[in-house]
Amino acid sequence: MRVDVLTLFPGLFSGFTKDALIKRALQKGVLELHIWPLRSWARSRHQQVDDYPYGGGPGMVLKPEPIFLAMDDLLKDRTPKPMTIYFSPSGELLTQNMLEEFSRERHLIFICGRYKGIDQRVIDHLVDRQISIGDYVLSGGDLPAMVVLEGLTRLIPGVINDLESAKTDSFTDSLLEGPLYTRPEEYRGHRVPEVLLTGDHKKIADWSTQKAMQTTRKRRPDLWKRYLDKVKLEKK
Repeated sequence: MRVDVLTLFPGLFSGFTKDALIKRALQKGVLELHIWPLRSWARSRHQQVDDYPYGGGPGMVLKPEPIFLAMDDLLKDRTPKPMTIYFSPSGELLTQNMLEEFSRERHLIFICGRYKGIDQRVIDHLVDRQISIGDYVLSGGDLPAMVVLEGLTRLIPGVINDLESAKTDSFTDSLLEGPLYTRPEEYRGHRVPEVLLTGDHKKIADWSTQKAMQTTRKRRPDLWKRYLDKVKLEKK
């Protein structure tokens, strides 16, 4: 998989790419990552990439020219056309299903906004998906890009040692993950649930599912409803 990232602050990614997960994917050759400084495509003398919004109002807006020029270069001779993602509070809320979808793409382009956002013409003519990582506001799209990049990279075969572990993470089946325990068997009078010590895989799986359902119903009613709807569809 190849991922190109357009950003005003490429330095933000320097430590991230040295993270164990991303570093492993790069070393294994299953991920090709390019971080591009958007100012490289600015044509003004001072490399200006933003301007005041038409119609007035506070804040600055990223100009269309540098992004269009950058995309001209990134899309040149690229077949099939890569999926282009722009990170915005106005976008679809990121889900695990989206990460699984993105992990199957051969080539992704991430546009990281800043300030008030980017010129709408970029969104209308270059962007395939707008993604939000939550109902809150950050200073730019760089952190959301890292969130998506890590989330999809761990789903690429060969990146993590136990892909089955990734497949049973929270949200994979519209349920939060249940409680986890490890050694010692007893600590300060608190014991591991007996069912986990039986070696009976079916009992353990049933217990884990029940706990996941209880956790989801209590903490995330929205996910619980989604899970119930999914079960109803599967029974039809």
